[in-house]
Amino acid sequence: MERSSLLHLRARAAAFPGYREIGRFLKFSVVGALGAVIDFGLLNLLIQLAGFPKVIANACSFTTAVISNFTWNRLWVYPETRGEPLRKQFVQFFIVNLAGLFINTAIFYTADRYLLGESGLLAGQVAALAGAIGMTHFDLAYNGAKVIATGIVLFWNFFVNRLWTFRHVR
Repeated sequence: MERSSLLHLRARAAAFPGYREIGRFLKFSVVGALGAVIDFGLLNLLIQLAGFPKVIANACSFTTAVISNFTWNRLWVYPETRGEPLRKQFVQFFIVNLAGLFINTAIFYTADRYLLGESGLLAGQVAALAGAIGMTHFDLAYNGAKVIATGIVLFWNFFVNRLWTFRHVR
């Protein structure tokens, strides 16, 4: 992108604060995508290779992703907050994400068991799709449940962290 175009975008962002928040949400989403890769990757490793129960694997993978997300949010999404006390900010971020973990786990469990799983409402469709793409119903169901839970919790985490953890940012 040309320098003049970047300057124009920055001028528009300064004139309309909503642009800045949209940009911040997009950065937050990129950090969240990295966290999702960590979360899904570790979730599948713990279930498929280590034999962890799904709910425990979900808690471990989610917590690991939270630590990554906090680091990148503090360094990239909200660099203005680096002067804030690290411990206090991390505790706030962790509390928000702990609530997010409970929401995530409730949605994950419910969607896996009652919607997508082998006895779920959409079991037939999930089984057909799993067969068509070469996955087991088990794997597709819990990964689909994780997608649903992650999508919902993304909005929770952004708005609550923005209003509480990173509230000092203009």
